[in-house]
Amino acid sequence: MRIATLDATTLEACLSAAVAAPSFFNTQPWRYRLEPDTVTLEVRAAPERSLRHADPVGRALHVSVGASVFNLRVAAVHFGWSPVVRLLPGPEDPGLLATVRLTAPAHRNTVKHRADLYPAIWRRHSSRMPFSDRPVPPPVRAELAEAAHAEGALLAFPGPTDTAHLLAEHRNRADADRGTESRRWLHPDADDPADIGLPRSVLGPQDTREHIPMRDFTAERHPERLHAQDFETTPVIALLTTEHDRRTDWLRAGEALEHVLLVATAHGLRASLLHQPMEWPDLRRDLSPVPDHTGHAQMLMRLGYGPEGPATPRRAARVVPDTESSG
Repeated sequence: MRIATLDATTLEACLSAAVAAPSFFNTQPWRYRLEPDTVTLEVRAAPERSLRHADPVGRALHVSVGASVFNLRVAAVHFGWSPVVRLLPGPEDPGLLATVRLTAPAHRNTVKHRADLYPAIWRRHSSRMPFSDRPVPPPVRAELAEAAHAEGALLAFPGPTDTAHLLAEHRNRADADRGTESRRWLHPDADDPADIGLPRSVLGPQDTREHIPMRDFTAERHPERLHAQDFETTPVIALLTTEHDRRTDWLRAGEALEHVLLVATAHGLRASLLHQPMEWPDLRRDLSPVPDHTGHAQMLMRLGYGPEGPATPRRAARVVPDTESSG
């Protein structure tokens, strides 16, 4: 017997949690369809919100959708359901990236995450502001690594990073097509902001010393003109990797990423994503774990204690009609 019913209020709450996930340039490249007979949510790609130059093969799109799927799982458990997830369930339907079937009840021994992650969904925001130099305690690092492992990924904390990460940002600034694409997803701050993309108020400053390659979403060719502040001198950088590099691995990487970010939020940590080197095949390959370079880098993230980042806008949570589901 179900301990909860998927009424309209619960469905809206689950979808609101799903769309609160992070996405590349806040493109929110997902849409949802409910199959009421089986209480199954289909999670589909929204290809019109993909990035042709920065994400030509759709890896970042899949990572974003994977993060959304994880939030759906957390919300489902919160409302008493046990979610059964299938990734890429229909080879004949490549736009269908996942299904989340809700069964009941949710037993504690089947839940693979902390019980307090649902409220963390609403507190998690990317923070592109300077952090303090307060270290992240080893037990917290270990729990973050366990969160990634629970989703089939690995999280490591490499030593001091080299200039490759900074080089990636320099490359982005020099690439006219990427610059145009990046600026297309920016919009002015306004009383009625767009529901996708990035308002300028969330961009944050650059690092005065250029030790941390904070993304310049304006693609400014002259970085000395950008607002800059002193960032932490010893940044905590985490590297998320998967054993393979298939579409399913990209989706699992997204689930692992969001699991890590929500656990970090529960511990009072802030995070920002350093995706630039993931966009260049040679730099991404260089980030593979050493010494044998097995595994595939999926995300770099910067963690620390500091100000909460401002929230980015979200599209209204809704289930698309059947006529839109294949678009």
